[in-house]
Amino acid sequence: MFDKGQRPSETMAGGGFSLPKARPSGPPYFSRNQVAKALHQVAVLLELQGANVFRVRSYQNASRMLGSLTEDLGELVATGRLLEMKGIGKGLGSALTQVIAEGRWPSDWIELHASTPEGMIEMLGIPGLGPKRIKLMNQELGVDSVASLKEAAEAGKIAPMKGFGAKSQARMLDGIELLARFRARRRLDVGLMYGEAFETRVAQIDGVIKAQLAGSARRRKETIGDLDLVVAVEHEHHDAVATAILSLPGIADVKGAGDSKISLILDTSVFEEGFTVGHIDPNVLDAIGGEDYEQLESGGTIDAQVRLVTPQVFPFTLAYFTGSKEHNIAMRQRAIDRGLRLNEFGLIPEVKAGELKGMAAAKFSLDAIDEQSIYRHLDLEWVTPELREDTGEIVAAEQSALPQLIQTSEIKGAWHNHTTLSDGEASLEQMAETARKMGWNWLGIADHSPTLQVANGASAEDLLAQGETIKQYNATWADEGVDFRLFHGVESDILPGGKLDHPDEVLDTLDYTVASVHAISKWRARDEIENTEELIRCIDHPATTVLGHPTGRILQGRDGYEVDLFAVLEHMAEHNDEGRLKAVELNASPYRLDLDWRLCKHAKGLGVPVIINPDAHSLRGLADISYGVMAARKGWLEANDVLNTLTAEQLLAMI
Repeated sequence: MFDKGQRPSETMAGGGFSLPKARPSGPPYFSRNQVAKALHQVAVLLELQGANVFRVRSYQNASRMLGSLTEDLGELVATGRLLEMKGIGKGLGSALTQVIAEGRWPSDWIELHASTPEGMIEMLGIPGLGPKRIKLMNQELGVDSVASLKEAAEAGKIAPMKGFGAKSQARMLDGIELLARFRARRRLDVGLMYGEAFETRVAQIDGVIKAQLAGSARRRKETIGDLDLVVAVEHEHHDAVATAILSLPGIADVKGAGDSKISLILDTSVFEEGFTVGHIDPNVLDAIGGEDYEQLESGGTIDAQVRLVTPQVFPFTLAYFTGSKEHNIAMRQRAIDRGLRLNEFGLIPEVKAGELKGMAAAKFSLDAIDEQSIYRHLDLEWVTPELREDTGEIVAAEQSALPQLIQTSEIKGAWHNHTTLSDGEASLEQMAETARKMGWNWLGIADHSPTLQVANGASAEDLLAQGETIKQYNATWADEGVDFRLFHGVESDILPGGKLDHPDEVLDTLDYTVASVHAISKWRARDEIENTEELIRCIDHPATTVLGHPTGRILQGRDGYEVDLFAVLEHMAEHNDEGRLKAVELNASPYRLDLDWRLCKHAKGLGVPVIINPDAHSLRGLADISYGVMAARKGWLEANDVLNTLTAEQLLAMI
């Protein structure tokens, strides 16, 4: 194992470009992916330094060739067949033999990494910016980092350069902003994809008793900074498990490895079946960076920390690294009040621990077979991870008053979904069939209204025709005794004055209307008072049933418009008190999660019904309902707070 704090990469050029340390179990001392990635990086570094184009190309070709191989690298070297492969010349073949058979990187590769300014590698992360342009800007303007590039672009120094221009300069500034957002945190769906894939791989290692995600991923925050994985392993298997983790696919770099913690960077090769962002609503895609965002995501990485602990310590470590910080502080204070010390190692009586710290004190810890045991020792009900934000959960746990949080299995349908009539990619029939296969009893179709031309908003005539088709399907299912029905609605733009985007006689034919803001630039240009009044006027419209994605935010894309949602929810509560259904949407798209979970509890307290909607634009998009349920649980919502748990008959009675 590495010493604590030691950086196992032999050398790093910055921006994640590194030559990893050889694994102790070789040969082969490096995986196919590691060697292919190293070749790609050398090609890029050579290009940055102005090397001969044919030399650059040889490394590029070798990287692609090795990356697609299925044969064992060690065997290829041992049999000499590596040197016979097309594109592997004598010099490169000798270097690769040294790497694979001896575990030593060529000295010129090491020097190339060490001599390249870190900032120039960081600049490669900007979408659309390649080595040639970076080298040119470095030579002519002295640009050697993202910061100096931003300064040069804002000063207008990039545009006059030959082959660049004003558009290129503007795109670089947009790319810098996008890169900063992308690196700061990852959306819940992306973080969970990485985390669950890595957790599955680690859990399958011999000697691992249990592996579980902690941190903000386990608490289901809308964005995730990095991943925390807690692994239970007996002491005698510790080193073998640590070595196996370091050899797993998907590890782009090892930042450090000590006795109990391994810090890694994961890349998309951690996914056994590949990685895809799937279908994205064009409005959302534009807000998060368009094709540039997709480029970043497809080559993305995420930091991860693995904590290796004994089974006895596992529950305490899991609870500690699940957090949140505020929840942990409240729990520690409760322990102190009882003469106990709570930390990642145990729940330890102070009189026994004395001056001892860490594992030396942990031998006196109270026993805990799981997290529930820790909470019981502190006279509390177990608090589900989603609620651990110090928003009243400790008091509720003390009083046995924690909510029975909604579960995905209780969802019977959702209202806000799109078909090919507007900007969806699946037909009405396909959406209905998929919903039935998911076990839903009903589905709502709410295609866009005409004003949203970018989404191919449906005309009144097309909308009415869709309604007739839905009636026919419902009649057929009823005759056949099929427990499923379609609801017919529309997602209407909110127009000036709080008006809706169809005549009243058209809206009157629908089961419901989802009223949403899409003219974001206009709404963001106004103040909170104007926007709040406009929403209230729209809610007062008799046809408005649901307020869709109420702030218009796109996570890591744009902030929502200014609005006093407390006032809006209070106004909706007045309508509901008088028997008029006015529901607020929790848009389940992981790009939105809007209504924010922090306001769900307020809606619940006011008696405003919440409806979780995937805003699905594809068959796959219907499954996004799960992210909405995660946010609803984090917002303290129970089944009776959410319209999705009602039967079709109950919904019909309400509307």
